[in-house]
Amino acid sequence: MPLTPSRSRHLATLLTLCIALAGGAVFSGFGSPLPWLIGPLLACASVNLATGRLHSPRTIRKAGQWVIGLALGLYFSADVIGQLARFSGWILGGVVWAFVLGFGLAWLMERLAGMDRPTAFFAAAIGGASEMMIQAEREGGHGASVAASHSVRIMMVVVTIPFIYRALDLHGTDLYMPAVKTVHYWGLLAMVAVTLTGALIADRLRSPNAWVIGPLLFSAGLTAFGFYWSAVPPWLAISGQVAIGMTLGTRFTPAFYRSAPRIVAASIAVTVVAMLACGAFGWALGLMSGLAPATLILATSPGGIAEMSLTARNLELGVPIVTAFHATRMAALVIFVGGVYRMTHGCADATRTGKA
Repeated sequence: MPLTPSRSRHLATLLTLCIALAGGAVFSGFGSPLPWLIGPLLACASVNLATGRLHSPRTIRKAGQWVIGLALGLYFSADVIGQLARFSGWILGGVVWAFVLGFGLAWLMERLAGMDRPTAFFAAAIGGASEMMIQAEREGGHGASVAASHSVRIMMVVVTIPFIYRALDLHGTDLYMPAVKTVHYWGLLAMVAVTLTGALIADRLRSPNAWVIGPLLFSAGLTAFGFYWSAVPPWLAISGQVAIGMTLGTRFTPAFYRSAPRIVAASIAVTVVAMLACGAFGWALGLMSGLAPATLILATSPGGIAEMSLTARNLELGVPIVTAFHATRMAALVIFVGGVYRMTHGCADATRTGKA
C-alpha cells in the first residue's frame, strides 16, 4: 500500500521523535547540561543533514514553547516583579546594546557572506528567526538566508554556552526559585487551560514568539497574584525541551548546506564574535549593576528567550532576570528593527538604487 503524503509526514515525525528521545537519553546518561534540549537538537540535526527525511510539525514546536512559557512564569512572584522594576534601566541598556551590536555584526556579515545590505542587517539582528526573515523580505532582502543564519546562531549558542558554564562551574549564584514546588494535578489542569488561552490570544494578536510569551504572561500573572496552583512536573518540562530541540535540529538539511556554504561559514564566525562581545558586555553590566555577572552574560547572550531561560533554569542563574532581558530585547527588536533599518539605511539604499 503506497504511502500518502500525510502518512509519510506522520511517520517522519514519529521517526524524528524517536531520534530526539534517543539523543536526550544519551546526553542525559553522560551528565550533559540541558540533555533533553541539546541531545535532541544534535541528534536530529546530524540525522537530517545526512538524510533530509526528518520532520517536526509546527504543533510540536508550539507545544514545547508553551511548556517553557508556563514553567518560566512560576518564577515571577510579586516580590520578584518588584525587584525587576528596579533593574529596568539595566534591561533597557541591554536592548540598546543589542541594536548597537547588530550594526557591527551586519557590517561583518555583509563582507564575510557577500550578502546584500538588508539581508545582512536582518541576518545579524539578535531577534527571532521568523520575525527577522519577514522583516528582511519586507525590505527586499533574502528571507531564506536570514533564517539560515539565525538557525546557525541559535544552535551554536544553545550547544556551547551550557557546556562553557558547566566547565567553569557557573551556577546557583542567584536565589530565585519557582513560587511553587509541589505538583497538584488539578491545579496543573487549570494552569494548562489558562496558559493555553494566553497562547491563543497572543497568537491571535500576532505577538512575536506567541507560544512562549502568551503562556509566560498568564502564568506570571497567576504567580504574581498568589495563585500557586501547581509546579510543572519533570516529565512535562522534559517534553518541552525535547520539542524545542527536535524543532531546532530539523532546520538543518542537506539542501541548505549545499546551497549556502559561505553563509554557514560567515554565520559561524559572526556568532563567535557576537558571543565574545556579549560575554564582555554582560560581565561589565554585572559589575556595574551589582547583579551576578554569570547571570547577565546569559541575559545578554545572542540566544533565544526559550533556550537561554531554560539554561538559566537548569543552572539556577536568575531565571526572571534572564527571561526579562530576553523578552524585552525580543519585543523591542520586532517592533523597532524595521524602522531602525529604514532610518539608517533607507536613504542610502534609495540613492544607490537611483544611481543604478
